Amino acid sequence: MVTPSRITLARKRRGLTLAELSELAGVSLQSLSNYETGRTTPRRTTVGRLAEALDFPELFFEGPEVDELPMEGISWRARSKTSARTLDAARAAGTLAALLYDWIDERFRLPAADIPSLGKPDPETAAEMVRTRWGLGSAPAPNMVHLLEAHGVRVFSLAPEYAEVDAFALWRGPTPFVFLNTMKSVERGRFDAAHELGHLVMHGSDRECSGPEAERQANDFASAFLMPAASVIGHMPAGAHVDQILKGKRIWKVSAMALTYRMHDLGLLTDWQYRSACTELSKRGYRRDEPEGMKKRETSQVLTKVFRGLRSTGVKPAVVAAELGLTSEEMNKMLFGLTITMVDGGGQHSATEPRRALSLVP
Repeated sequence: MVTPSRITLARKRRGLTLAELSELAGVSLQSLSNYETGRTTPRRTTVGRLAEALDFPELFFEGPEVDELPMEGISWRARSKTSARTLDAARAAGTLAALLYDWIDERFRLPAADIPSLGKPDPETAAEMVRTRWGLGSAPAPNMVHLLEAHGVRVFSLAPEYAEVDAFALWRGPTPFVFLNTMKSVERGRFDAAHELGHLVMHGSDRECSGPEAERQANDFASAFLMPAASVIGHMPAGAHVDQILKGKRIWKVSAMALTYRMHDLGLLTDWQYRSACTELSKRGYRRDEPEGMKKRETSQVLTKVFRGLRSTGVKPAVVAAELGLTSEEMNKMLFGLTITMVDGGGQHSATEPRRALSLVP
């Protein structure tokens, strides 16, 4: 039995319109519309054509109903500059990652969410409160993906074909999710993770989570979270020149532009010094990249341990993908490019095993 919502989800994941899928699969537009609304059910041969056109296993379309991640609850970066089709495709990818999370949650005890809801304080104060709650003091933030996961955030990577989507976050019931672009520099990826944490902390169900003001607040939160005022003032001289900024950014593992902005915000750079530093950094290639920056990307600790644990019991990644009705390639795009060998077939199911707890280090 085909589930209509899964045809729609797969089509959005591939960024296709009804008309485009109709042409690709050789199915009339009216028939396709009827399949997605559930008015009629496609024949087995038609399901095969849809599966081939969408590059999804036929089994995917026979799964239970899928609730797409809610558009209104997502904090999008640069929403106005990104097409609705791309946002839909990224949201569909996020929905598939949520299905993987549900599969994992049935078999492993993951850390409970420890994300305070701080809608009232300003971003600087909110960042300080989270740091205090998590015992970070004013020390540089450790691996941001590990830190989020240790406090109950489910973190997945975005498929590389959506490079224009920086990141997004949302609450799915009581569970916070963050999706990160892995095509950016390591330093900017850390800032994105802190930015999305800011949305989760400050923009819950009762406050607007998108728009220029929400983005500014999340940026200010990320800046304060990664570069605490006391730490920056203690390490960086007033009026620092560019070479000092490039040396200083390594302390907090941030981009040169982010540190320059933070120093200006804290009064360590005048307006003229700030503009001059930005101009010089642009000339050196730091506007869009991070020359000689960090090389090792921050990736998921949870996903690494989950798949290592499954493998120890004979459950291969390809088996997990098959149970979700996904291709191995599709699932791998959610996993930060972790080196997880996908071997088709074989493996054993773990459904009867008790849930296992994961030990995480921030």
